[in-house]
Amino acid sequence: MKAIVLKKFGGPDSFELQEVAVPEAGAGELLVRVLATAINPLDYQIRRGDYPAYVPLPAVIGHDVSGVVEKVGPGVADFAVGDEVFYTPQIFGPKGGSYAQYNVVAEALVTRKPANLTHEEAASTTLVGGTAWEALVTRARLQPAESVLIHGGAGGVGSIAIQLAKAMGATVYTTCRNRDLAFARQLGADHAIDFTSQDYIQEIADLTEKKGVNVVLDTIGGMTLSQSPHVLSDAGRVVSIVDLATPQNLVTAWGVNAEYHFVFTRQNRGKLLALKTLLESGRIRPIIGARFSLDQIPQAHAVLERGEVDGKPFHGKVVISVA
Repeated sequence: MKAIVLKKFGGPDSFELQEVAVPEAGAGELLVRVLATAINPLDYQIRRGDYPAYVPLPAVIGHDVSGVVEKVGPGVADFAVGDEVFYTPQIFGPKGGSYAQYNVVAEALVTRKPANLTHEEAASTTLVGGTAWEALVTRARLQPAESVLIHGGAGGVGSIAIQLAKAMGATVYTTCRNRDLAFARQLGADHAIDFTSQDYIQEIADLTEKKGVNVVLDTIGGMTLSQSPHVLSDAGRVVSIVDLATPQNLVTAWGVNAEYHFVFTRQNRGKLLALKTLLESGRIRPIIGARFSLDQIPQAHAVLERGEVDGKPFHGKVVISVA
């Protein structure tokens, strides 16, 4: 099979298109013919060498799959050859990632593809959707009629998180650049704040009559953790999905009894089943900003890191057609 292999840590030119053996499905596993995958910030973080201890080289990486079951291993009960499926492969798992024509995956991680989505659309939702679900539902326990501030609402996770929070009945505030304000509102954000020209802490105070929000979801980083208590209501929750590059003083968190969560997404079928329902009902819609083929993954990485296609900013996911 054809696969994009990470030969060294570094820039987008660290990948090489190779012919490699098709993996074998073991007990409780599926061999899936990958029809589409997508690029995530996690992918280029791995590529540049942020997690060397977890990724022995050479490696096939990639964290989104939409495809068709090619073979089933012994003990597989819920899937058959020909089923259309979507899932996130085990992150840092031994079976390899999605930058290839075939992938082996544990049955427990797999869900049938939403019937109303193309494979490209389905592949664009798995990791970001699972991350948004774990952040807002599992960790923050966001409730109807509560409020949430989503930092980076125009990004891959943020754009799904806005839609998920609205589907849950929450009031949604988000920060983004001026060029992305209209897009965030189209996704369902009740209030979009340009963080480059506005003080989001003051804006939240004004918009909530100084009550603050119940939840902050940080998809950007920076000093968000130390600043979040200034926008939280009492007993508010902060969820971060980014690494902490700089130590932060959280002493002000005590004043509002803040609760902090740090999320590195865990894969399971339950989250995907819930997302599938929302996707099929149209309450969450995939956002695709750019499309590439398997052999163009180096270019796709460069596009995602720049945040531009042909010199123009884009919204949503960078997807890869593998077929």
